[in-house]
Amino acid sequence: MLRQPIPYCALLSALMASAAVQAAASATASATASAATLPDTVCTAANKPIDEQGYVTIGGIPQWVRIKGASCANPVLLLVHGGPGNPLTPYADTVYRAWERDFTLVQWDQRGAGKTFERTPMTDDQPLTIERLRDDGNEMARYAARRFGKRKVILFGGSWSSALGTYMAKASPASFCAFVSTAQLVRGFEGRDSYDAALSQARAAGDADAVARLDKIGPPPWTDPRSPGILRRVLRKYEAMSTVPAPKAWWRPAPGYDTPDYEAAYTAGEDYSWLQFVGLHGDGIGAKIDLYKLGPTFDIPVYMIQGAQDLVTMPEASKAYYDSIRAPKKDFVLVDGAGHDPNPPLLAAQYRVLREKVGDCR
Repeated sequence: MLRQPIPYCALLSALMASAAVQAAASATASATASAATLPDTVCTAANKPIDEQGYVTIGGIPQWVRIKGASCANPVLLLVHGGPGNPLTPYADTVYRAWERDFTLVQWDQRGAGKTFERTPMTDDQPLTIERLRDDGNEMARYAARRFGKRKVILFGGSWSSALGTYMAKASPASFCAFVSTAQLVRGFEGRDSYDAALSQARAAGDADAVARLDKIGPPPWTDPRSPGILRRVLRKYEAMSTVPAPKAWWRPAPGYDTPDYEAAYTAGEDYSWLQFVGLHGDGIGAKIDLYKLGPTFDIPVYMIQGAQDLVTMPEASKAYYDSIRAPKKDFVLVDGAGHDPNPPLLAAQYRVLREKVGDCR
């Protein structure tokens, strides 16, 4: 069974994909080479449901796309997954099933992740950039709009994809009705608020093991690529003490995503993407993220949803960024009982914003 995906950073037992895992992923590439290619036909019929998965050529390579909804006439919601390297395609049928009545859900496994990695494996010397993923995402948005006869789609992201979504929204505002962001990542590993919060809680709890681990890595910035994962383990432990747990059924992969071959490909893509994010010397994608440098102006409405108990992308940092931006409409929703990862209170708040504030999107 696949482990629960961890938006923003994966808890990896190894930081670089082993030769064995890379080889397993490469071997499965031939098995998926004949997988379906999604059509480019337009569907707008209100009485026609859709349930598709397959490859679409995005950014010059085949990328895995999952589309599901009760009606082709519904607004299109583009879900951008976190990580990087943690697709939600194995779990979305369960996690977001209730949303399919009102939205057509479109998601894709980003370059270097999941079934996209399985089809086109990448090696550690092939750089991944947020600009490349931004362009892939906006091409994906145009494909999704075209398939359903829309001018625009709704952009939805959280954690890693809240940063990627910001890049997408600013580069192609004409593609989107609104940007709905959760657990807003503002700056990569520059801040030390999360570290200080974890250390404070561990000391208050008399958690000698966690204190020792945190003392050993010290506060960011780091040059050791293992340090962010060590901190994240502690953060997840203390978030779990004050948040509503997600149902275990959410993280049971759908048929087709529960095979050893897919597990090997998922793990290899997760390892590759995570190493690209942190870098071997703290010099990866994450170290370069600073959304303030993109400027304060958005040309589309922006809605930020934030877990009150989030220790990874902390509410104070997200709210400060929210206060700095200008948008035609904006709102900041603080959700009690929610941390960084998806859980029932967080999903309820997201759905409410989508229904009540974003509304129809054509």
